[in-house]
Amino acid sequence: MDKLLQGKVALVTGASKGIGLAIASMYAERGASVMLSSRKQEALDEAAAGIEGETSTFAAHAGDPEAAEACIEATIDRFGAVDILVNNAATNPYMGRSVDIDIDRWQKTFEVNLRGPLVWSHHTWHKSMQNRPGSTIINIASVGGFSAGSSIGIYNNTKAALMHLTRVLAGELAPSTRVNAIAPGLVKTDMARALWEANEAELAKGTPLGRLGEPDDIANAALFLASDMAAWITGQTIVVDGGSLLGGRG
Repeated sequence: MDKLLQGKVALVTGASKGIGLAIASMYAERGASVMLSSRKQEALDEAAAGIEGETSTFAAHAGDPEAAEACIEATIDRFGAVDILVNNAATNPYMGRSVDIDIDRWQKTFEVNLRGPLVWSHHTWHKSMQNRPGSTIINIASVGGFSAGSSIGIYNNTKAALMHLTRVLAGELAPSTRVNAIAPGLVKTDMARALWEANEAELAKGTPLGRLGEPDDIANAALFLASDMAAWITGQTIVVDGGSLLGGRG
């Protein structure tokens, strides 16, 4: 179990902090060679310095198709292939009623959260995975993709679409590549800070397992899906939410 991913090469987007960093760290500790990518090189280098294992970094905006292709090519040049792609990078530039969003922020949200995973998957599969049986793509979605009532409805719209894209790609890329998603509940990250920081205790009370999520909770699921333990799983979305979709504790 200690070297569950020995010999594998992983590429993780949005990897300088939060869930992405937790996944990259866990993969490297379990034997994978890991390329960390996010927008800022300085943040990436700082993140990689704290990881035990073989890593490299490449700054790329997840919503920029040319940057995505360059990062994938750099990963292949550095490590020889890509066996595991984690589409973790996401953005949420707008909170409010969906009907009131301006087109620029709508477009930015879809470019990063939905077009981005497709572009990264496209290039990774064509450049490496189609010739790597047992490769896997993991998309980080959200439990918000299952509901309609929220101040982040457009973000949730992209995550619902990402879960469907996961199923579509799973059918198209089999049998060489498995494609699955993880739908986190409310996790204590900087990106979600506005949703939990002011009333963490109250939110935790309403969760069946009695606490909010930590990045490692999602990384554990990502480790399972990337490993051979999940060799007969594709097209699925694993919900990791402390039971929040069940409703509050009685």
